[in-house]
Amino acid sequence: MANLHLFSRHKHSSLILLLSIAAQLRACGHTGEVERLGRRREGRRAPPPPPHKRERERSGLPAREPSPSPSPREATQLTPTPPSRSAPPRRAMASGADAAAAGVAALGISGGEWAAACPPLRRNLQLLAPDEVELAKMLLNEGQMHLFEHWPEPGVDDDKKRGFFDQVRRLNSSYPGGLVSYIQNAKKLLADSKAGKNPYDGFTPSVPSGEVLNFGDDNYVSLEAAGVKEARNAVFVLVAGGLGERLGYKGIKVALPRETTTGKCFLQHYIESILSLQEASCKMVDGCHIKIPFVIMTSDDTNALTIKLLESNSYFGMEPSQVKILKQEKVACLADNDARLALDPNDKYKIQTKPHGHGDVHSLLYSSGLLEQWKSEGRKWVLFFQDTNGLLFNAIPSALGVSATKGYNVNSLAVPRKAKEAIGGITKLTHVDGRTMVINVEYNQLDPLLRATGHPDGDANCETGYSPYPGNINQLILELGPYIEELKKTHGAISEFVNPKYTDSTKTAFKSSTRLECMMQDYPKTLPPSAKVGFTVMDTWLAYAPVKNNPEDAAKVPKGNPYHSATSGEMAIYRANSLILRKAGAQIVDPVVDTFNGQEVEVWPRITWSPRWGLTFKDVKEKVRGNSSISQRSALVINGRNIFLEGLSLDGTLIVNAVDEAEVIVTGHVHNKGWTIQHVDYKDTSEKEEIRIRGFKFEKVEQLEVNYNEPGKHSLSA
Repeated sequence: MANLHLFSRHKHSSLILLLSIAAQLRACGHTGEVERLGRRREGRRAPPPPPHKRERERSGLPAREPSPSPSPREATQLTPTPPSRSAPPRRAMASGADAAAAGVAALGISGGEWAAACPPLRRNLQLLAPDEVELAKMLLNEGQMHLFEHWPEPGVDDDKKRGFFDQVRRLNSSYPGGLVSYIQNAKKLLADSKAGKNPYDGFTPSVPSGEVLNFGDDNYVSLEAAGVKEARNAVFVLVAGGLGERLGYKGIKVALPRETTTGKCFLQHYIESILSLQEASCKMVDGCHIKIPFVIMTSDDTNALTIKLLESNSYFGMEPSQVKILKQEKVACLADNDARLALDPNDKYKIQTKPHGHGDVHSLLYSSGLLEQWKSEGRKWVLFFQDTNGLLFNAIPSALGVSATKGYNVNSLAVPRKAKEAIGGITKLTHVDGRTMVINVEYNQLDPLLRATGHPDGDANCETGYSPYPGNINQLILELGPYIEELKKTHGAISEFVNPKYTDSTKTAFKSSTRLECMMQDYPKTLPPSAKVGFTVMDTWLAYAPVKNNPEDAAKVPKGNPYHSATSGEMAIYRANSLILRKAGAQIVDPVVDTFNGQEVEVWPRITWSPRWGLTFKDVKEKVRGNSSISQRSALVINGRNIFLEGLSLDGTLIVNAVDEAEVIVTGHVHNKGWTIQHVDYKDTSEKEEIRIRGFKFEKVEQLEVNYNEPGKHSLSA
């Protein structure tokens, strides 16, 4: 292809040669070819901006070119059109047209023999730009001839054919190593799957080292303080590529209310928590004005809606320049064990695609240029979290403190896990060749792995009543320096897996197309044994309440197992806040048990507060004074930094709003009819989706709401 690049670089000499070729074609009577050449040169489409540039323009990313990828459309592929089979042969072509073809071939852009095995493609080469010719060669070399077998003659669906290569270009540039690597990885993984190969063959599991924290003790408080101090050197990355369809909610998951007492959505809570950490951390250092960066990974499904949610709410108080959006692309689907790419059943000019998984966040960060920018700014930590765990930020300060004090390159947040519970276990694996790694092993793989390596009871509870392998909750804290060095080697590629659904036991055909997938938490699989990988375990009630299941699926969960629904997620927030206040010295009445959407849950007082009021346990303890008490039917909303509970007796609903410059002491007895809980059936379409999926709503009968908008000291004595 050397002559092809010469054509792009030396336009004037190439134009002279093309005019000469055109003259020879005209002399031979082939005016059609000359006119077609002229039309192609005049009507050639301008290339669209590459995907990475479009995303940078939208997201304000640094102007950094990604790793080399196929070039945009530069020139027209010129191939003399063969005469029609029905037309009589033209003797004059023996000299003039052959010479013209030879001239075109001299440019390196003739059809050549490489496409001979695929006549439909060869006939259409004249439509393709040079980079598209290279992509076509690559596809044929990788056994993808079937993608072109249905292509009609030139002149039919030409725009769709070019659109096909636009998609191929995107798929090629968005995957580390391009489509060649994707197809070759797929062939290997599909062969392993068909053969039933165990990815853990040769590995022996053992319990890794990590930290188990006890909420509220001196060590916990000390680690929280260390974590808050480190927060100014941190970056937060939210993986938010999914819609809420699995929950029975049509919107993006981060727009779902975290709880319905205030109605604040998950994204608002996350941003307010980061801003509170930012302010508290900077207060610990004189002259600190650092802004904590916040990255959101979106997908085609969520990108526009996420941006709209941010912009329509003024970024929930965060400066727009702090927020970066990285959109992940989907990957090609695989039709069979030979890794033949699947065509879209509704469009034969499109390759079917599906999500690759949240592991893409690592390659997106690598190609964005953000990591090096953060390093130059003195950042030290990258915290990854997923979209609908409403309790996550309870765990962040102490877990970050563990990373800082223990020097962990990788710190996985975890919760106590019952043996055989349907949550992955963090495990140290040692291979017979000496390799070691600390990774998440899925629960359905951990038990057989233990049984096969000298543990006859498999995954069993130890003397603590829990499995020694803590439960992974997919929240990671990575040390930035070692993270960058690792991504320089891998370009962000994460260990993948494939999960085809076969039609029968022969494993020769799929029920439907499959694709390669990767998970964010599998990053440690490529780390050297010298990497310091650990975990931090916290109580489930404090740190983990994901919202993943719709009401029907949640109702089928065996009794005693977590529902992981919108119902249980909201009730878990009230439980956590009640237990935190109880630990701080307040008297909180025990919950009652009720059933919503077929799920039996504990109903605690509906207590919520803004992150700037209770960022750490120390903050809460300092603001709960005297002998305060809250009844089970009560609701308490605290929205302000300096609000103190001193001997408050609450039986009803109390909402306290205060500006940060106001100091408010809440005392005395507050009694009113409060808010009652009404049951809602998830099939009741008269209610909003976000209410139906919870199975309850509040009837706001009576409340006391007070607002303090002026600085100074104030007292609420009811």
